[in-house]
Amino acid sequence: MLQGFVLLRYLQLMMILKTNEQIELMRKSALLVSETLSEVAKILKPGITTLAIDAMINQYIRDHHAIPSFLNYHGYPFHSCISVNDVVVHGFPGKVELKEKDIVSIDVGVILNGWHGDHAYTFAIGEPEKEVQQLIKVTKESLYKGIEKATAGNYTGDIAYAIQEHTEGKHGYGVVRELVGHGLGKNLHEDPQVPNYGKRGSGKKLKEGLVLAIEPMINLGSRYVYTESDGWTVRTKDRLPSVHFEHDVCVRKNKADILSNYQPIEAAEKLNSELFVCA
Repeated sequence: MLQGFVLLRYLQLMMILKTNEQIELMRKSALLVSETLSEVAKILKPGITTLAIDAMINQYIRDHHAIPSFLNYHGYPFHSCISVNDVVVHGFPGKVELKEKDIVSIDVGVILNGWHGDHAYTFAIGEPEKEVQQLIKVTKESLYKGIEKATAGNYTGDIAYAIQEHTEGKHGYGVVRELVGHGLGKNLHEDPQVPNYGKRGSGKKLKEGLVLAIEPMINLGSRYVYTESDGWTVRTKDRLPSVHFEHDVCVRKNKADILSNYQPIEAAEKLNSELFVCA
């Protein structure tokens, strides 16, 4: 995801369609991110620091002959974004230890063979409050609702409306306006922007071969956020939890092609959760 903290700082580039060969290269990049997040899922537990997680992410990416996309991007000083509880996105890894009932969104980007992969997953440490578990569930559902609309002939507004309707319309959650999804390719950010709120039939028309990073950022409370003095860390104004999920998706004629893969992440998360309960 890693983007400027307001839309005005968003890197605007022209919309670039990819060939089938390029899309397969992007799939490899996306799947490396999925594998990295799967490895993270295996080690998450109370007491681990987010800085240790960031170091592991960096090592895993480089061991697989890729480069972390985020490091030094517009001056960002870490290899990943690790956002805990009320941090929406762009959380700095640090020495603070994760605690039971925390939620942590981990956003990872890689450059492999010149192509970016970029997606995120929100994990629970132990068993958070029921309302937070529901927020995680609904936000993940909304991601797939949006992906269903990523077909040729639709518009970015169709994706946005599907996400907003499921989260804000049905559940009353706050949909962050200041941060958006985006096109993806040789550049970490390409046109078009993909908001998580909007009207059906609005925005840019989607064409086959367009690759998008679709990423709902949904707050338990209000939609309002602020950026800390470091210029990156975005928090909810009411300090209630926020959840972030992101997939890399290729626009196709009849059904979107999800290039990333949550299945190994979910499997590792489930196993780690069972081990946590047994402990």
